[in-house]
Amino acid sequence: MTVNGVPAKPSTVLEVGDLLAYDVAGPKPVETLPEDIALDIIFEDETILVVNKPAGMVTHPAHGATDGTLVNALLGHVTALPGEIIRGGLVHRLDRDTSGLLLVAKTEAALGTLGRAMQARYIEREYRGIVEGIPRDPEGTLRGALGRDQRNRLRYAIRTDGKPAVTHYALREKLRNASELTFKLETGRTHQIRVHMAALGHPIVNDPLYGRLDSRLPLPGQALHAWRLGFKHPATKAHLTFEVEPPDEYLATLAFLR
Repeated sequence: MTVNGVPAKPSTVLEVGDLLAYDVAGPKPVETLPEDIALDIIFEDETILVVNKPAGMVTHPAHGATDGTLVNALLGHVTALPGEIIRGGLVHRLDRDTSGLLLVAKTEAALGTLGRAMQARYIEREYRGIVEGIPRDPEGTLRGALGRDQRNRLRYAIRTDGKPAVTHYALREKLRNASELTFKLETGRTHQIRVHMAALGHPIVNDPLYGRLDSRLPLPGQALHAWRLGFKHPATKAHLTFEVEPPDEYLATLAFLR
């Protein structure tokens, strides 16, 4: 560090108007290394994988979560993944504490085809979630453009300058001061269901960002599960649909709230 162009000493006393210059080291690049982590594989062939991600697992490496992610586990299962190394093979993502089905491409061609299908909204995704209270309408559509919350960079918020987001919901079961809903997405924005339901006044149960934690529940985070996934196979063109039940912690929460 220099002060007014002169190398500074620890004892240098700064005065108003002094010019400080110093170097700031950039963040270290995030490595993506293969790890021997068990995967719950629902379907696999030469071109794609469908996996059931557990709640609590980060989808891909990022600053603050550089190992133990789904992509690390995938690289331990296959020799290589197409696309950007950090998000290798991922067609879409899930929040850390959201469990459920994820589609992974094993070839560049499959990644390109499925990426275009996702943008065109041809990939069907349905979630199950437990929310606080019971919505007035048993089904509905929530529209609200989403962008970063200017007061908290970890959160997203409905903003006029955000990206369009559309969520369809339907009541699945009434519970005690809560309800289980199903959600279908037209768009795949970060935290979309969580933000839309909080804005409706029915945040996802145990959501640490948009609701409140409930220490009585066994959940690691929000009660949200990607339970159904439908798409056209990028190579065979056959339409595939997969369903997977929520994890035990989610089912125990349902039982507790009945």
